[in-house]
Amino acid sequence: MTAPGVGRIEVAPNAEVTTLYYPAATPGRATLVLAHGAGTDQRHRAMTTLATGIAAQGVDVVTFNFLYTEQRRRSPDRSPVLEQTWTAVVEAMAGNLPEDHRLVVGGKSMGGRIASMVLAHSPATAAWTRVSGLVLLGYPLHPPGKPDQLRTAHLPAIRVPVLLVHGTRDAFGTRDEIEPVFQALPTRVDFDFIERGNHSFAVPKSTGLTESIVLAGISERVATWVLG
Repeated sequence: MTAPGVGRIEVAPNAEVTTLYYPAATPGRATLVLAHGAGTDQRHRAMTTLATGIAAQGVDVVTFNFLYTEQRRRSPDRSPVLEQTWTAVVEAMAGNLPEDHRLVVGGKSMGGRIASMVLAHSPATAAWTRVSGLVLLGYPLHPPGKPDQLRTAHLPAIRVPVLLVHGTRDAFGTRDEIEPVFQALPTRVDFDFIERGNHSFAVPKSTGLTESIVLAGISERVATWVLG
């Protein structure tokens, strides 16, 4: 595997984050900007596996660190800083894309949730108006064991199509909890449920499916959706 290209993007004065660029195996016509979850960073095995797999299917992929991971802090930044990071990355990326190139955003768990929040806030910039889709890899509907603390208030304001990949035994929201929430949104939502998968998409050994098999399937599904 060829090592991804490394870049830097300024988020605030004296504050930059690292990006990794995974070029499409064939000339791409779409770019997916993908953010990591709260407990990992962009070099986590699952993130690099997904980014590599999606790129192999013909989609340029860009990942990035949030400021707290870039600065080696364990606790995530507050939402405004997380959103500011997302905005800076998308604005930097959009300025380098051809006019006919599709731009999609998304991420694992928190990374996808923050992307959805920025989209819901309808930022009035040319970069964000180019975003034509949202990929959510395990949406954290609520904290584990706290189903009354829903993270849904902003979702009805999203207007771009959504792909939701979600494990059916995800502690952050089961299929029965999450499906009606997204079905009610005023936009197209496509679901890809990982049977017996948890929040990390791990499935029981009894299924006979390894992590690499599951992640390969997700990569293919995401790339097909983005290119569609």
